[in-house]
Amino acid sequence: MKATGIVRKIDDLGRVVIPKELRRTLRIRDGDPLEIFTERDGEVIFKKYSPMGELGEYAAGMCETLGKSAGVPCVITDRDCVIAVHGAGRRELVGKTLSEACEKLISSRKSYVRGDKDKPVAIIDGAEKYTVNALSPILSEGDILGSVAFISDSGAAPQDFEGKLAATVAGFLGKQMES
Repeated sequence: MKATGIVRKIDDLGRVVIPKELRRTLRIRDGDPLEIFTERDGEVIFKKYSPMGELGEYAAGMCETLGKSAGVPCVITDRDCVIAVHGAGRRELVGKTLSEACEKLISSRKSYVRGDKDKPVAIIDGAEKYTVNALSPILSEGDILGSVAFISDSGAAPQDFEGKLAATVAGFLGKQMES
């Protein structure tokens, strides 16, 4: 574990403030769920909680089915990173942090299909060859949980069905998370 040198006091309601610099660095936003762990020696550990991360195997199976039936690379993400990939880039993408531009697409709460004049959006920083062709956010009870996206590793234009299929699967996953 890495020490930050930052010390905070607990207030009279039992709250502690996580400094803005740490929240920005760790991409913790207002309303993000944090899981709390304790150690016997008195350590309290906060970890970002991802409901989509718990669906890892299910998301991988869904991604594989989508990728095979659509014939294009498919990605399922939580709000911060790639959790499942089928097709090109599996080793390079799984577990990697999403690019800021991709996070903005997800935060918009709208489906996105790349147009002819749109600047390509990299799914992660440092792997600009993997760009988003179509993306739909996964919404559950009003909360953004992640996204379903079809990507390209060759800059090929999206096919007509990609946006609709991403939206359909994102809607399905959102409903699954509600139950």
